[in-house]
Amino acid sequence: MSSRNFAFLAVAVVTLAAASVSAEVPEQPTFTKDVLPILQESCQVCHRPNGANLGGMVAPMAFTTYAETRPWAKAIAKNVDSRTMPPWHAAPEHSGVFVNERSLSQDDIDTLVTWANNGAVRGNPKDAPDMIEWPNSDGWTIGEPDLVLAMPEAYFVDDDVEDIYRNFDTKITSDLLPEDRWMKAVEFRPGSPVVHHIIARPLGGIAPGNDPTVHPDGLATKLRTGTTVTWQMHYHKEPGAGTGMYDQSSVAIKFYPEDAEIEHVLDSESLGRFDFAIPAGDANYTMQVEHVFPRDSQIVSFLPHMHLRGKAATYEAFYPDGTSEMLLRVPAYDFNWQTTYRFDEFKDVPAGTKLVFTAIWDNSEDNPYNPDPTDTVFWGEPTTDEMGFGFMGFIETDPTQEPLEGTQRQRRGMPPLTQILSMMDADKDGKMSEEEARGPLKNFFGQMDQNGDGFVDMEEAEAAQSMMGGSRGGRRGQRNSN
Repeated sequence: MSSRNFAFLAVAVVTLAAASVSAEVPEQPTFTKDVLPILQESCQVCHRPNGANLGGMVAPMAFTTYAETRPWAKAIAKNVDSRTMPPWHAAPEHSGVFVNERSLSQDDIDTLVTWANNGAVRGNPKDAPDMIEWPNSDGWTIGEPDLVLAMPEAYFVDDDVEDIYRNFDTKITSDLLPEDRWMKAVEFRPGSPVVHHIIARPLGGIAPGNDPTVHPDGLATKLRTGTTVTWQMHYHKEPGAGTGMYDQSSVAIKFYPEDAEIEHVLDSESLGRFDFAIPAGDANYTMQVEHVFPRDSQIVSFLPHMHLRGKAATYEAFYPDGTSEMLLRVPAYDFNWQTTYRFDEFKDVPAGTKLVFTAIWDNSEDNPYNPDPTDTVFWGEPTTDEMGFGFMGFIETDPTQEPLEGTQRQRRGMPPLTQILSMMDADKDGKMSEEEARGPLKNFFGQMDQNGDGFVDMEEAEAAQSMMGGSRGGRRGQRNSN
């Protein structure tokens, strides 16, 4: 099932509905008195005209009036009762831990189900709360943006395309951004249904189901004037006559006030591997990657990422005192809703803490989304291949310390570039051609190919590995300046 079809019956909730609007479930709920308050509190941020766009997941219907909602009563009841909706996949023991939790109380669920099963009665219009005055922000959930950027031109995804990757550059000139600014919030908007995901450094990116990025006060990343934003676009659709369409995706940015004091610059790790091979028919293929924190830190967020065979994911912390803690368990990973789990209170991790990310894939015929359970599956960019990354956002507890050099950052699990080169060296001539390179290595092939001969050999791979390790510290900038 595609993400767009999945959204068709969605009751998409993107605000934390921590408190029930009713103390108990009425015997005969009505729309005006009992249902509408729930929809306003937890659903209308998406289900309204120009509602939220969650990484391309756009609610196709509004729930702002009785006439709009009544035809969907049974679908609403079915999806909330099964907890298919709201789209939230963290295990129940994490309830209340993440600030962007999408949830309905049991009373709210029972009210919606009872209302639908008892005829979806309208009720007295005088019982209805005032309609919400949503901000006039053209659908941007972050509010009115300070800067909107778009791909430099529309790109046509041809009829015969199933998976394709294309890069486009947008230069942030001084006319667009006269001076460097700290970013408070970033929200991407796919320009067509064929966009699967976008990576646009240094702004971030989206995948299906992603929320916009909104940094807590005092935490930020900086956008510098003169920066070239490279849109790494992944388009995915069913090929066939008449399926082609144009795309010109965009991104909105809100900045901190110029005099804002920034305490922390957000750092990140992408715990993952490129050297896995998922056997045909394997229903529980597991990969683990470790990261050891060299300094006292605080974890801000997690984002597990896999493709169609993704089954489950966990992040577990092993502390220096010998104790351990499951920080996030996603027992039923859903490719259509790739959620960033943002801690309500940042998670303290002392120096020496080992974080273990575990990804589990189901490559069996029991996985209804599996393109071909008879194939051994390797790392690859197309949706029908696989990825396994445990993205993590974090800050150092003491922001005044000098940045660490790359060799001091204790990252385990990711194989060295020389090993990845050997894996991608299909003709086994001891070097990697641009045609053999895949994923991030293809994007940085020109930088690794130091002599410009069209190949990356082991010596160049070792040099690139050294550059990667030594560049980490340069990502941090001065915190309290503009």
